[in-house]
Amino acid sequence: MAAAQPEVSAWRPSVPGVVEVFHAHFTEYAYPMHVHDVWTLLVVDDGAVRYDLERHEHGTPLGTVSLLPPHVPHNGSPATPHGFRKRVVYLDTSRLGTDLIGPAVDGPDLVDPLLRRRVGQLHSALARPGDELEAESRLTLVGERLRDHLRGRDAPAHRPDPVLAGRLRELLDARVVDGVALQEAARLLHAHPAHLVRAFSGAYGIAPHQYLVSRRVGRARRLLLDGRAPGEVAVATGFCDQAHLTRHFKKLVGVTPSRYRLSAR
Repeated sequence: MAAAQPEVSAWRPSVPGVVEVFHAHFTEYAYPMHVHDVWTLLVVDDGAVRYDLERHEHGTPLGTVSLLPPHVPHNGSPATPHGFRKRVVYLDTSRLGTDLIGPAVDGPDLVDPLLRRRVGQLHSALARPGDELEAESRLTLVGERLRDHLRGRDAPAHRPDPVLAGRLRELLDARVVDGVALQEAARLLHAHPAHLVRAFSGAYGIAPHQYLVSRRVGRARRLLLDGRAPGEVAVATGFCDQAHLTRHFKKLVGVTPSRYRLSAR
C-alpha cells in the first residue's frame, strides 16, 4: 500500500516577530539533522515526534509544548506508526532573546496545559486574516509564559492598572477603523505589551482585540440599517473584507450582515 501523502500548509502572517506558520501531517517522513536561525514553537495534535537536540533524545507526547532554540541542530521522526500532525510557529529573536537558548536546550519540552491552550488559540488567530491584533496579543502572553518557564520562575502576580487600561481604551476608540498594533500601542502608552493586555482585560473583562471588534460591529450595525451593502460596510468599519465582517458579525449578533440588513424596517 502506498504511503499517505504529506499534508502541509505554510504562510507568513502580518504579525511582528512571526517568521512563518507551518502545519503538517507526516506519516513516514523523518527530518535529518538541521538548524534554524529562529525559534521553533511546536505542538503535536496527533501522534508524537521523537527528536535529538544537543545529543539528547526528546519527545512530544500529547499536551506538550516544545520550544527548539535557534542555531542548535536537531532532527525529528514519527514516534508512532501513524506518524504525527503538528503545528509550528517560527519566531525571531525579537520575541525570545538569544539569552534563553541555553535553558531551552536543557528543557525544550514543556508540560503546561495553560500554555498549550494559549498556543492553540494563537494558531487559530494566525489563521484568520484581519485578526492580527488578537494574534499579537495572544503571542505576547505565550512569549511571557515561555520566558517564565525558561527562567525558572513562577508567573508574577499582576496588579490592576485601571489608568493604563483607560488610556488604551481611548486609543482603541480613536482608532476603531484604522486599528492599532499591540507593539505600537505599547510604544505610545510606554508600557509592556503583556502588561497592556492584562491591564485592559482586568479592568473591562474583555481583551483589547475583542473590544475593538465589538466597536467595529457596532458601527457596522448602524451602517447596515442605513441600507449600505455588507462589502462596503466591511471596508468602512475596519474589517479586511466582507468575510472578515461576516465572521465576527454573526458571532456577536447571531445572524449574517446580509440577513441583518434585510431585516431592517
